[in-house]
This record gives sequence, C-alpha cells and structure tokens, in this order.
Amino acid sequence: MRSTYLRIRSAVVTAGRSNLHLRTGFWIPAGIRSVLLAAVLVPRLAASEAAAADAPGGTAANAENGAAARSRGTGRTRVPPPDLTASPDDLFAYIAAIADPAAEPDSRGRQRYHRRKVAASTALAAGQIIAVLPADDPRQARAIVLKLDALETLKDLGEPQIAEALAAFAETLLTNRDPQLAARGRRLAVEAAIDAVLAGNRPDDAIPLVRRLEALLRATPDDAGLLAAADSLATRLTRVPGGEAAARLALEGFMPYLENSADPRLRASALASAGVLRRLSLPGKPMEIEGMLLGGDAFDPATLAGKVVLVDFWATWCGPCVAEIPNVLALHEKYHDRGFEVVGVSLDDDREALEAFVADRQLPWPIIVDKGPGDESALLATRYGISGIPTMILVGRNGDVISIDARGRRLAALLDELFPERQPK
Repeated sequence: MRSTYLRIRSAVVTAGRSNLHLRTGFWIPAGIRSVLLAAVLVPRLAASEAAAADAPGGTAANAENGAAARSRGTGRTRVPPPDLTASPDDLFAYIAAIADPAAEPDSRGRQRYHRRKVAASTALAAGQIIAVLPADDPRQARAIVLKLDALETLKDLGEPQIAEALAAFAETLLTNRDPQLAARGRRLAVEAAIDAVLAGNRPDDAIPLVRRLEALLRATPDDAGLLAAADSLATRLTRVPGGEAAARLALEGFMPYLENSADPRLRASALASAGVLRRLSLPGKPMEIEGMLLGGDAFDPATLAGKVVLVDFWATWCGPCVAEIPNVLALHEKYHDRGFEVVGVSLDDDREALEAFVADRQLPWPIIVDKGPGDESALLATRYGISGIPTMILVGRNGDVISIDARGRRLAALLDELFPERQPK
C-alpha cells in the first residue's frame, strides 16, 4: 500500500509567551491521509478561537449567547467551540445559533474570518452528530448536508487542504441510502478528481476520468450536478496546453447528455460546445472561411487555393492579439512571396476603430469583419467555438488544417518546416 509522510503541527498557548510549536511526523497509508486531514484540520480551525474567550462557555446550552456576544468596541464576534459531549439536538441548536446572520461582525474585514470560524465549527459539530447517530436516523441526512455545506464554504474561502477532506467525505456518501446525498457525493468526488488531474498539468491523465464520467452519466443521465461537472471538465480541458485530445473526447462523450438536459443553461452550453468540438476536430480537415471584408466585399475563399494560410481571430482591444502582430508581420514579409497568406478575423464592434488600427499598422492581409453593429453573433467565431483570442489556426496548401494553436515561436517553427528553402532577399 502506498504511504505518505504526514507532518502534524500543534500549538501550545502559554500565558504571556509566544506559541510553542511541537512538530512530529510519521508514515501513514495514503488512503487514510485525507480522513486524518478532516479529523485534524477542522477541529484545529474550530478550536483556535477558544483561548480568546473571556469566560467559560462553548457548550451547546450557552452557545446562543456566546455566538452573539461581541467584544466591546471591536465589532468582533466570538464563535465558541462546540461541546462534543452534547446531544445531537443540542449540537443542532449550537449550529443554528452560530449561523445566525445577526451574529456577523459589523466590520467587512472581519466577516470572512467569522464565516471561516462558523464553517469550521459547524463541520466539527455536524461530524460528531453523524458519528453518534445510527444510519437510519432521519437526522443523519440533515447533519450530512450541514457538514457538506460547511466544508464547501471552507474550500471556497481557500482554507488549505480542506478540498482533500471534502473529497474524502464525499466518497463516503456514494452508497448513501438517500439518493440526493449520493448524487451530491458523486458530484463532489468527481469535482475533486477533476481538480486533482488538472492541477498536475497532465491533460492525458484526464482521459480515464472522462471515461468514468461517461459511465456515471449513462447510469444517471438526468443528474444535473454530474452534467455540470462534465461540462466544467470539458471546458477546462480546452484551456490546458496540450489538452485538445482529452477535451475532444470529453465533448464527444458529454454533449449528447448536455443537449438533452432539462437545464436550459446546460443546453446552451452544449450549443457553444458544438463549436469548440468543431474547432478541436479541425486538424487534418478543411476549414470553411467566409464573411465580409473590411472594405465591404465578400471574402473569396478561392484566393487561398494552394497557399499556406494563417487564420487569426483577433481584436484591436485585445492586448495579446496586438502583441502578436509584429511577429506575424515579420513572417508575412518573409514567406508571403512563397505562398504564405494571413486572413484576419476581427471581433471588433467599433468598425471605425478597426479601420484606423489597420491603416495605422499598415496590415497587408485581408480582414474579415466577423462582428459589428447589428450582428447577432460572430459567425466564424461561433462556428469554431472561439472563446478566447488570439486564436490562430494554420491551414496547409491542400486546404487541411495543420494546427489550431499556431502562435509565436510555434508559428515560426511550423512555417520553417513548410518553407524549408532559403531564398536570398
């Protein structure tokens, strides 16, 4: 069994002195690590304010008064730690008391701190309720929801390592008798797996996860949470360098479920994803290029026959797009007489600004105006799912796409391969 080294840090508060930190470490099985994180981190967060209390308290019986109490003149709300020996009903009362909006500090600067304390204490109290109640007790589901909400809040607040504890807790819900809790557990477990895969910057590792999601969707095609997670994975993969193959696989597998979703937002996402899939599928296939030129004439695709063509989706207001122009100008000058052409596809709304920019920079290639006043959408950008610019697509002499990410040094390297001969100037 794979093991990992876990270092636990504890703090001992001494009167009038700095904290004394004790550190120890030991090897533990990796499968147990996330469970220990939930057991160690959440109690540490919940208990860290206990030393600041002015008077004894923190039991479920006095929680309501303690949660609402403020230090005079500071606007700071005290969140007493839960009494883990209290009954489940008293712990529920404690959670309700510390969650009272009236107990939030007046200072916006301390509201985040307060919410972190409330969430940590709620997770600890709800966990204790779950531990002592039998599985068939109807209060179990309520406690599980409270703990999930609290852990998700801590994750959203950026609390370190809570994502791992949330994922471990979600895994325990996969076989829960409550179908809603099981569905939520599946979604959270998948989201955690997505985060872990993409954090490693190895998009090919996402392929088994795509297959897992497909299997889950076949079993539960109406699970809106899983559909949202699948949509998120496909979208994020399109933004990862080298993630085109995994993104294409995800879109092909997920789109039928997104298109049939009862959620209009997911159906709209499927429409946008169709364009993304079309773009990701371009390598080795022809690309349709059409539209109206800046001068007012229709673009004639026949002018590109037999040429190597760079299709550049850009806009004058896009900093990275403008930064690419000197490189493209230099390559155009170097290779144009050998059969290299550029077609700009502008997403500008302001036609006058576009005309002035093209004249000022003396751009020598044709510009298709893909978006402007009165247009409902950018036709080419919609067709090919362009969600970020610059997007630069290189088409070979035979009309088939060579690369859908031909920028900077990569563009120069590709053109060097396509035009290996050197002619004196």
